Amino acid sequence: MVERTDWEARVANILKAELKRKGVTYAQLVEKLAAIGVEEKEVNVRNKLSRGKFTAAFMAACYEAIGSETIRLD
Repeated sequence: MVERTDWEARVANILKAELKRKGVTYAQLVEKLAAIGVEEKEVNVRNKLSRGKFTAAFMAACYEAIGSETIRLD
């Protein structure tokens, strides 16, 4: 059985990879999130991605903010 922390790490890595593909830094992500009405601090974003503990809504907001329409699971 896959441990919960394994899933958290996997999802965090998926989001980090998408940010890297788009060339978006955490600071830029915070700005882009603010532009769509999601207020976050850079340190909070960094911690969420480091721990892998964030909601699906946060991940969806990040994808919307950076202009990604598809979540790549590979």
